[in-house]
Amino acid sequence: MTLTDTRVDNPKGPGARAQVQRFGTFLSNMVMPNIGAFIAWGLITSLFIKVGWINLAAGYDALADLGGLAGDSWVAQLGGWGSRTVDGEEVANTGIVGPMITYLLPLLIGYTGGRMVYNERGPRGGVVGAIATMGVIAGTSIPMFMGAMIMGPLGGWTMKKIDAIWDGKIRPGFEMLVDNFSAGIWGMILAIFGFFALSPVVTAVSTALGAGVQFLVNNSLLPLTSVLIEPAKILFLNNAINHGVLTPLGLAQSQATGQSILFLLEANPGPGLGILLAFMLFGKGAAKASAPGAAIIHFLGGIHEIYFPYVLMKPIMIIAAIAGGASGVLMNVLFNGGLRAPAAPGSIIAVYSAVTPQGILGVTLSWIVAAAVSFLVGALLLRISKDKGEGDLGAATASMESMKGKKSSVSGALGAGAAVAGPVKNIVFACDAGMGSSAMGASVLRKKIQDAGFGDIKVVNQAIANLTDSYDIIVTHQDLAARARPMVPSATMFTVDNFMGSPVYDDVVEAVKLANSGSAPAAAAAPAASAPKERTRKLDPNVLPREAVRLGLSASNKEEAIRLAGQTLVAIGAAEEGYIAGMLEREHQVSTFMGNGVAIPHGTNESRGHIRKAALGFLQFPGGVDWNGKTAYVAIPIASNSDEHVGILSALATVLADKSKAERLRTTTSVDEVLDLLAPEEE
Repeated sequence: MTLTDTRVDNPKGPGARAQVQRFGTFLSNMVMPNIGAFIAWGLITSLFIKVGWINLAAGYDALADLGGLAGDSWVAQLGGWGSRTVDGEEVANTGIVGPMITYLLPLLIGYTGGRMVYNERGPRGGVVGAIATMGVIAGTSIPMFMGAMIMGPLGGWTMKKIDAIWDGKIRPGFEMLVDNFSAGIWGMILAIFGFFALSPVVTAVSTALGAGVQFLVNNSLLPLTSVLIEPAKILFLNNAINHGVLTPLGLAQSQATGQSILFLLEANPGPGLGILLAFMLFGKGAAKASAPGAAIIHFLGGIHEIYFPYVLMKPIMIIAAIAGGASGVLMNVLFNGGLRAPAAPGSIIAVYSAVTPQGILGVTLSWIVAAAVSFLVGALLLRISKDKGEGDLGAATASMESMKGKKSSVSGALGAGAAVAGPVKNIVFACDAGMGSSAMGASVLRKKIQDAGFGDIKVVNQAIANLTDSYDIIVTHQDLAARARPMVPSATMFTVDNFMGSPVYDDVVEAVKLANSGSAPAAAAAPAASAPKERTRKLDPNVLPREAVRLGLSASNKEEAIRLAGQTLVAIGAAEEGYIAGMLEREHQVSTFMGNGVAIPHGTNESRGHIRKAALGFLQFPGGVDWNGKTAYVAIPIASNSDEHVGILSALATVLADKSKAERLRTTTSVDEVLDLLAPEEE
């Protein structure tokens, strides 16, 4: 296999383009985790406002008949239009459209930005960022997305610096008092600052930018923005433009007029679709062969970067992209096209989920015409060119990743790879809580890495919420990949579905060998002769007491098995009853089945407050329990609110990975044998 480097080392330091890319990625990472909220707001707006889909379909008179008065209908109440009678008085409907865009969406961005900057202590940075954002929200009458992108990270960063002042200097017993009051006081100060100082500045900037956009619209110059936007997409500068300028302005415009054309300046899938169709029909070689699959990923999946290598391979095709983009914008200008909310990712599905009744014609024409124009221009360029696109698509993909500064998430669809620029130094195994699955998976992987002779590579486990973009490789469960990816954009990701015996671990080892081939692993030193050691136990009996070992059980399903496991932890005083709900929720998020018939149920990160002490249990189900299509014969519940259990799980991982020992654990009728098997000899 080939390991593609996810970072580009530049000995001269990052240039201006790289800095803009990094800034754009930072802005994008504040917005993208909250896209679901934007979609919810867009759907509510499209359905329930006065010119929304429901009113358009049912008719104003029908809604009036439904409620007696138009404003009394449930649609009007949700959409915030009209009025209703309350206690004999007529009051305006406030609905949920306005409060969501005014408060919810900016606060989510502010919280995300604060937590991105200061994530070492859980949600602390996010909370202060949200408090600071509330100040700038209250100080203006427009949606304060720009203010949220400033105050959220500022709140997290300043709180991090303040905490560092007295880190390790607080007397025991006063930690919570200092933490809560420092966050509250500093959040108050930032909120006041945002209210009086920042909100007027951001309002003025937003007004000026809005006036500039309106000038372009009034003078029919908006299509010219494609001259900047389409090349910027190829150079990965689009995030800085889209999330830094277009999205905030578009949301303000959408609130005022019901829709915004700005949401489609960058997200229109038409130009890329036309280029890929041109390569599919008139290209040659790898470009022609891979274009159909790339078109599906681009148009339906919304991953626009899939077509960037085609343009980089044949740069003249940027003319087709610009022509298509400008044509699409022109259609929206002429036919009043626009969206309620951002279309992210830029999938045609996301586009139509945010379209408005009055904008549907323009939006439909925009992508069709954009695709047609970019296809015709692209086809002409390919036909008159000696190079039909049979160039090195792999090299173009590598060039794209070099400019992007990390591995493309879709480059595999092009059959391309790039050489590694630097050795792998650290690997993280991530799961939801960083408690059980990741600890045991990291133990198995660590042993394989060490056995391959790379003992200097650090292999750690971490909760997804606490990840930082400082790792070379990340390994996680396939169901958690979407959550983990934004936290470590510079890392190569491997996903597994079997924590104990996944063949993916061997792929990781091979990737490390290739990445570190410049410096061969040090030869293992021959072990020195010594007298045989006495057998010692690695398991503390206080952590796995005899009464926590339960044999010969039966359960009709995994939920019943998890409850039995949780009750075992409660019975030995390791956890409170509330922890069981956390264990069930954790299983709902991602399976805790480890492989070899073993599951390790444990709670979510949020349920750690119900843990009293570190402990394990051992439950045997000889008849087996269906665990998401796999059969578990052993469940080892875990309760731990710190890293004290990691050493224990490291010892267990080696045992549970041994199929013969796992089989003995499944069939034994002796508690002593269980404790003996789980307490291997030290090497």
